[in-house]
Amino acid sequence: MTRNSERIIEVMDKYFSESDKMAPENMLFSYRGILYPITVSSPETLEALESFEARSDDVILVGYPKSGTNWLEQMVKELADAKYTEEEMKERINAEKKLETFQRLEFGDPGIYERMKQLPSRRIIVTHLKPDLLPPSIFQSKAKILVLVRNPKDTAVSYYHFYNNLPLLPSIASWDEYFADFMNGKLAWGSYFDHLVEWNKYIDNENIMTISYEELKEDPILGMKKIASFFGFSLCEEDFSRIAEKTSFKAMKEKSNETHGKFGDALFRKGVVGNWRDVFSKAQNEEMYRKFQDSLGGTKMAAKIKYDVYCKD
Repeated sequence: MTRNSERIIEVMDKYFSESDKMAPENMLFSYRGILYPITVSSPETLEALESFEARSDDVILVGYPKSGTNWLEQMVKELADAKYTEEEMKERINAEKKLETFQRLEFGDPGIYERMKQLPSRRIIVTHLKPDLLPPSIFQSKAKILVLVRNPKDTAVSYYHFYNNLPLLPSIASWDEYFADFMNGKLAWGSYFDHLVEWNKYIDNENIMTISYEELKEDPILGMKKIASFFGFSLCEEDFSRIAEKTSFKAMKEKSNETHGKFGDALFRKGVVGNWRDVFSKAQNEEMYRKFQDSLGGTKMAAKIKYDVYCKD
């Protein structure tokens, strides 16, 4: 059984129908200089986020949009839930459903953080936010944070298709127009580069671990073992093999209608490394290289992303 599937489908269907009635120019709002989709959040929710009370055993998952956050979330839920009986899982799912919580920290109505206090531990909390926008309690509680990163070119291409396939976001007519917005951070959740620059400041924090989409793709079992060790999940060898199979892109895409409803069509596209080669022009390759070097060149975050391996034109 997948945690929260019914809730995701129900909420996303509601969001989709609201978005259908909305003009593209009204789909995003700006908060502290960053754009967010109006159907899933609000300035009032982001204000209320300050009051969120983290617990030391919370599992916090972070990633810029389309860096593989949904995949990581499913993987971590499977790792965390391996110890529960079917009955215990039902209880947890019912609690999440009853309290009307959602799978992203910054989604929902302003009252969501009060309701989240009633969720049983360990809570799995996912966000696309930079560290300076997170509630202070996350760092004060010493909750463990897993930061997922993906090479900028594949992230850009994946986010482009997501923007044009998801009714909650305004479509962008051409790749070239979108590319300019991506490079300038004029998209929902802001700049990819700013996101990584800010998280790079925390890369040596003992409560924070960074893992890349590419390393998880290359060896999912090794990646999951690192994650389990970091969060203190206890699993046997068979669990890792079973979860790797269950959370493969193919398996998740095939079940996406069941787990995510219509949202699954936008969420699961290709799930590959290197798809950017079909889209980027020579000038865009050069611009991306300069921007990456200017923002992140020489940092530990850049070493983690392996630009020279995954973004060579």
